[in-house]
Amino acid sequence: MKGVLIASPASGSGKTTITAALIGALRKRGFTVQAFKCGPDFLDPAHHALLSGRPSHNLDTWMLPKETNLRIFASACRDADFAVIEGMMGLFDGATGSSEEGSTAEIAKLLGLPVLLVVDASSSARSVAALVHGFRTFDPEIRMAGVILNKVAGPAHAEMLTDALLKTCPDLPVGWLPQEKELHLEERYLGLQTASERTWTKEAIDLMASGLEQNFALEKLIERCQITLPALRDEHSDAPDAHVRIGVARDQAFCFYYEAGLDQLRKHGAEVVEFSPLQDTGLPDDLDAIYLGGGYPELYAETLANQKSLLADLREFAGAGKPVYGECGGLILLGRELITRDGKRWPMAGLLPLTIEMTNQLVHFGYVEMRFVEDGLAACGTALRGHSFHYSKIIAEETVSKTAMVHYSLSKDSELEGFAAGSVFGSYIHLHFASEPSFAARFVSLARSAREKCGVQS
Repeated sequence: MKGVLIASPASGSGKTTITAALIGALRKRGFTVQAFKCGPDFLDPAHHALLSGRPSHNLDTWMLPKETNLRIFASACRDADFAVIEGMMGLFDGATGSSEEGSTAEIAKLLGLPVLLVVDASSSARSVAALVHGFRTFDPEIRMAGVILNKVAGPAHAEMLTDALLKTCPDLPVGWLPQEKELHLEERYLGLQTASERTWTKEAIDLMASGLEQNFALEKLIERCQITLPALRDEHSDAPDAHVRIGVARDQAFCFYYEAGLDQLRKHGAEVVEFSPLQDTGLPDDLDAIYLGGGYPELYAETLANQKSLLADLREFAGAGKPVYGECGGLILLGRELITRDGKRWPMAGLLPLTIEMTNQLVHFGYVEMRFVEDGLAACGTALRGHSFHYSKIIAEETVSKTAMVHYSLSKDSELEGFAAGSVFGSYIHLHFASEPSFAARFVSLARSAREKCGVQS
């Protein structure tokens, strides 16, 4: 098995572009490529999946136990030839400034992955050698596989840069890619555009892959990428024979899900049934629970507000006592009203008595731990880890139960959150179900109980 982790000194260096180019080049060579993303990002994995033809998985040593990361990696790679892992932020950036906790470097060491360092060289010359030397020696346990100089002005600039690097790191494969504006994906306040809106065309991928092949010793890199997969223990599911159907919203407005979290639902006996709140006139038949993930509902507020039939189905579904769970964008849909940045007010499902307003700046950002203080969607005392990243806030709320205490890792603030009303639960926190497997088991159990209560035979 071969694998490489694509990292950089800082965000914005071009990791995603290089990841796309490498996946394209490897697939041209006949490799089955399994992609991963370090950290809590939802957008990059969706692009990875289109590029590789396989679901991309998140690896995260803050949200998930090390053993869980090992299991996710080994399981996803089981029938692949080459693992390509895109890092987050800078290689050594993590949850704190004093340790590697939650960093890309920690994942590289945990999985024994060689690192391909991507450097934004647009404003550099010989100094790039000092930067690479520092990253190579900062942690001797990191195995450097090569260097890609990105955003290079042209052949003359590339020659100066590579001469400097070959003088200090003669054993490393060094390559470069030019600045190509047409290969840059547009961004908005939550990151890249979603894969369903815009991703690279086949022609763009071929262009990037060809550029990598022309200006980088790809075969030499491949030789340095041998890895050993973690041993994968057989896991026997305790799920009963009676399956349940959980509706998962999936379209341009709701698209933020951790694949390993959905796998946890499946492990406990759930069939994941995707539907589109933007396009479907009603809910799928025979559902037992609904999961509304995050995304960009504010961009489609008018369309969602006019989905009268589907919103009525959602209210009837919750009225029957069936579990409905929404996080971040899903919380917005569950609320009573959304106020968009232009000041317009749009009615939502009204299952939680909340008015939510879009903002021009981040309200909460970073890793979060959620501990339930009441029984409900999770048992009292259950703690899960997740991530918060949103440009909206609750500006009005009527009496509503708050069933969880959330602690924000960056601000160190804590507050009661986790809004509950009957069988409906909403939160701003993107929870990773694999951080505490009992959560998925309970969610499926609640769905099964609702199914039995409604007299539906499995």
